[in-house]
Amino acid sequence: MSEKKQYIYRVTEKDNVATALENLEPGIAWINGAGDKKSVNCLETVMSGHKVALQFIEKGTPIVKYGTVIGEAIADIPEGSWVHLQNMKSLYDARSSTLDIHTGAPSDTQYI
Repeated sequence: MSEKKQYIYRVTEKDNVATALENLEPGIAWINGAGDKKSVNCLETVMSGHKVALQFIEKGTPIVKYGTVIGEAIADIPEGSWVHLQNMKSLYDARSSTLDIHTGAPSDTQYI
């Protein structure tokens, strides 16, 4: 659990994810930006710039950021979890679901 203050940013009240403003460790992350919710218990390490679930997001539910749908949950996502290619698919990039979550390399391409 992190002892330091760490922050995430929520763009609009409609958003069900917020962006990590720094590398996050498990523990309380304070929410800057829109909405009444002030903090979320971050469950895992999240890299700066990545998304954190602000509430439980059920499989098949839209992922909302900037007040617009950016993707869909492909698995249940607990509140405070890292939201990325392992648990969501982008609605804007047909290949994003084939990319390795750590390297970004496509897994649907065979290199020789």
